[in-house]
Amino acid sequence: MVTRLVRLVSRYIVIGAGAVGALLAAQWTSARVPVTLVGRGRALEVIERDGVRVRRPGGDEVIEVDVVGSIQEARPRLSDAIVLAVKSQDVERVIADIAWVELADGLGVVADLPILTLQNGLASEEIALRRFDRVIGVSVGIPASHLEPGVIVSPGRPVVGVAWIGGYPRSIPAEEERHRGAFTRAGFAAIIEPDIAAAKRRKLIANLRNIVDVFGATNEQQEYAEDALAGEARRVFAEAGLSVAPAAWDAPRLDVDPVPGHVPGHLSTWQSFARGTTSEVDFLSGEVALIARRHGLAAPLNAAVARELGIHAARKGRPGELPLPPEFTSGSLLAERAW
Repeated sequence: MVTRLVRLVSRYIVIGAGAVGALLAAQWTSARVPVTLVGRGRALEVIERDGVRVRRPGGDEVIEVDVVGSIQEARPRLSDAIVLAVKSQDVERVIADIAWVELADGLGVVADLPILTLQNGLASEEIALRRFDRVIGVSVGIPASHLEPGVIVSPGRPVVGVAWIGGYPRSIPAEEERHRGAFTRAGFAAIIEPDIAAAKRRKLIANLRNIVDVFGATNEQQEYAEDALAGEARRVFAEAGLSVAPAAWDAPRLDVDPVPGHVPGHLSTWQSFARGTTSEVDFLSGEVALIARRHGLAAPLNAAVARELGIHAARKGRPGELPLPPEFTSGSLLAERAW
């Protein structure tokens, strides 16, 4: 194992140029926090040429960021930190690709650096911990939209978003405070979270509405389904002995203002199906189903939506084409609402 001195982070290497990753890189660049963004495909091409365009309520801002196409091109050093901003379903592949890459200063490999995991769901920290010694989970609440490569809508004020930060599986105070300061400089309300897994369970419950958005259903049906999925998830977590962080009474203020020329649309999971890409459903409702199965519990609603949307994604189905699964019109729904 490489012996390390605790040093100030000289640079963040952000992997993933979607809504969160590109916005973070742009915000840190503006704040003069050293950062390199790792992108690929069309996003890499556009950001290299044009920078990141951030659309805000007060107008658009174009920010030139340092962007490269691979971790090797970023030339990571022992004083850097990795920020993993890819989707949950891509975490295993990306971590396997980067972990054993040698550092440019010859002082170890990428897995010797701290890694910040920004994903929804509960799986990323465990995946990272298999290879990385210092894992810092980050639960991000941010009203950003990814319209097209290199273009991010950021309507939040007076902060761009909220970041709950905590070491996994236990607190790492020096790392947490260091990164809290960096997120604050990036325009986030940044909060150190004593139990980041509990905070991510809270966020997972909120994210279940993203899944319901994909189905073709009336507003009333969607509201019933959201409540039922959330209630089932809370029950499964409670019966499995897994805590859920309560909503903070002093949560930071985050308003969402209109952005000129932008019409707010559907949520991120809907957008993934609309683009024909992979989705996070396996790591949201699928995570609830996994925990239930491990503990001999029932989660028929979350299991049903994970199955239906998994099949739909495999067929390259579009949002709005599926009705809610029949479980939502059976006794399962009534039982969950009563609970």
